[in-house]
Amino acid sequence: MATILMRFPGGKRKAVTLSYDDGVIQDIRFIEIMKKYGLKGTFNINSGLYAPEGTEYDAKKPKGRMTRTLCIDTYANSGMEVAAHGLTHPFLEHLPVSMQTQEVMQDRANLEKEFGTIIRGMAYPYGTYSDEIVETLKACGILYCRTTVSTENFDIPKDWLRMPATCHHNNPRLMKLAEEFLTDDWTERPKLFYLWGHSFELDNDDNWNVIEEFGQYIGNREDIWYATNMEVYEYVEAYRQLVFSIDGTIVYNPTSTTLYFWTAGRVVCIKPGETITI
Repeated sequence: MATILMRFPGGKRKAVTLSYDDGVIQDIRFIEIMKKYGLKGTFNINSGLYAPEGTEYDAKKPKGRMTRTLCIDTYANSGMEVAAHGLTHPFLEHLPVSMQTQEVMQDRANLEKEFGTIIRGMAYPYGTYSDEIVETLKACGILYCRTTVSTENFDIPKDWLRMPATCHHNNPRLMKLAEEFLTDDWTERPKLFYLWGHSFELDNDDNWNVIEEFGQYIGNREDIWYATNMEVYEYVEAYRQLVFSIDGTIVYNPTSTTLYFWTAGRVVCIKPGETITI
């Protein structure tokens, strides 16, 4: 029986996504770097903790959270995804279910109104969670939620509401992992490099060169799909809906997404609603 493995849009085997938290002023510089290297990602915002309108930032070294207006100006039409992070960045697992729900739902409601989109992604405040929180997120319509767990591998997520990352940008093995990601072609399995952090850390640690080096090395490559967290989720979940015959020779795509997979040494494309023989 033939091996069948997922491919990302365009038949690409590798994907890169980023996830950065808190809606801080350094995200402006960070997004400029991302765009420079063709990177995409998700910014997780606490809509109850905006800086007061009229806040003035140090022109040479701005810091702190952005105002609501500045957040909208920064992320809207940037090509990046906006996701929830809890209304007030609490330890969600220490709250009663009613307050957990309020933190998530109000954050969603605010962000949806501010950005004119449906918010279905999230990152856990402080990276902490419980089984109860996972059930709360399901009830709140959250489809994925990032933890602070770093796997140092490139596996496709299996549990979206307990989603780990490859690593934080301060991981001393960051560039070694990036090298492994680009050069490890011994397997045909799809790979995802998932980077997370806070852009204010780059100021605090005076190491913006880290993200510049990462972007220069891994960005702007034709063989990599650069995507937001939600784009990764939607594509993978669409792929998982493909229907195969028992012997794997007939495939039906019931989704509205053009999908790709690898089998018998070639990449196959299957369009929405299409049934093909391979």
